[in-house]
Amino acid sequence: MSLAMYKPDQGYWTRMSSAIAAGVLVASAAAWAWGQLSIVRTSFAIEYLQGGVAIAILAVGLAFVYWLCYAKPKSSEFLIATEGEMKKVNWSSRREILGSTWVVITVAFVIATMIFLVDWGFSTFFRAIDVLQSG
Repeated sequence: MSLAMYKPDQGYWTRMSSAIAAGVLVASAAAWAWGQLSIVRTSFAIEYLQGGVAIAILAVGLAFVYWLCYAKPKSSEFLIATEGEMKKVNWSSRREILGSTWVVITVAFVIATMIFLVDWGFSTFFRAIDVLQSG
């Protein structure tokens, strides 16, 4: 098992963002373990145990993240291919996105108004024939 970086000149942004996200998860796990160990009673200062466990989680977790994002060929190839595909995407312009957003908002209000009117019509009808009581 090699720890050298697999294809170091490819997939920089995808690897980096994946490593940062995984690093945040590892740091969260270390912080969680720190908090959980606060209830343990020891013959020495609890901070030593908390710190040791947190450092161990960080060291093992970050080594695993490095191996997964940078050294393992299969996952590195996936991340490199993902970045290549993202470069091929035809991203919408700001104008297209705003236009589509307004269409969605308008259609949602129209549908809500139609449902309100149908509901109001049914409730008026059923009150007229004394199936519902006036509230």
